[in-house]
Amino acid sequence: MRLLIIEDEVELAKALQTGLTKLGFAVDVSNDGLEGEEKALITQYDIVVLDLNLPSKNGIEICKTLRKENIKSSIIMLTARDSISDRTLGLDSGADDYLTKPFAFEELRARIQALVRRAYGKSNPVITIGKLSINPLSRIAIYDNTEITLTSREFDILEFMAVKYPEVISTEDILEHVWNENIDSFSNVVRVHLANLRRKLKNVVGYSVIETIKGKGYRLCSNLKQE
Repeated sequence: MRLLIIEDEVELAKALQTGLTKLGFAVDVSNDGLEGEEKALITQYDIVVLDLNLPSKNGIEICKTLRKENIKSSIIMLTARDSISDRTLGLDSGADDYLTKPFAFEELRARIQALVRRAYGKSNPVITIGKLSINPLSRIAIYDNTEITLTSREFDILEFMAVKYPEVISTEDILEHVWNENIDSFSNVVRVHLANLRRKLKNVVGYSVIETIKGKGYRLCSNLKQE
């Protein structure tokens, strides 16, 4: 899943980026309000972690702009203000959640993953499709009691395909949600990782789990659900 952190405290932003990247998120950072707003407008982030007090444009105005432009990203607002009126203002501006500084990283992690589940209509933290089970917390994929050994990026792709199941997702969708802004969009990195993921899944499941839909993209095959 892809996140944007808009936070002017540089050290805090770096710490959050490092911690969330270790958990498997693709993380972009902006330390300026207007720059962060522009990134959020042009990229399909799953989550925007938005500070309230920012240079150039504050978090409330950014949140209002994103919702006015029909941006679907879930927004967690960060602020040192903890009054009921401040929390209400943040939520009424379009934020999905509100976290007061200082906060524990584990609480932010839990809130992010809860919002991702909500956004994709998943009530259970573990994604289950037939005999395939994907746990975003432990980052383990299991098929019929057999663990599938995956690289971090392969797991990210499988998780994204699972939360979107049974939709068809394009190469651009995968780039948008699995890699951060430093990826070369003209490389064949997605196809390489998909080929490796497809091979590993087939070795465990016994048949090709990832379907290629000509001219559209990829999806997990319907046979998984029927098992």
